[in-house]
Amino acid sequence: MAVKNTAQVVIGGKIITLGGYESEEYFQKVASYINNKIAELSEMPGYTRQPVETKHTLLSLNVTDDYFKAKKQAEIFEQDLQQKDQEMYELKHELIALRMKIEETEKNAQEAQQQKELLEGKVKELNDEIDKLLK
Repeated sequence: MAVKNTAQVVIGGKIITLGGYESEEYFQKVASYINNKIAELSEMPGYTRQPVETKHTLLSLNVTDDYFKAKKQAEIFEQDLQQKDQEMYELKHELIALRMKIEETEKNAQEAQQQKELLEGKVKELNDEIDKLLK
């Protein structure tokens, strides 16, 4: 069973205790992300004059926007990965088919070489016979 961890982090200048099954480093990373979002929003004109509830709503909207953009990007990556997996599957099968064709061609070439050698031997025999008959 996973161990529940807690960590104190600073968000918006306030110390908050976070708890969960993630590491303290993860909690600090989350707090840093939220603080960066707060800093981004604070640079917008008029943000600092907004009521706290409006600030929280804007922060939530920005985090949610990031989430949906990241989710969309993950879906695109997943589709791309599936497409590449399919292409790799098809290429592997094509490679196997080509290897089989090469093996068959090599076998046919070997048989043709043996047939050629056999026929050359017969031609030599026949030429020898012709030479005997002509003498």
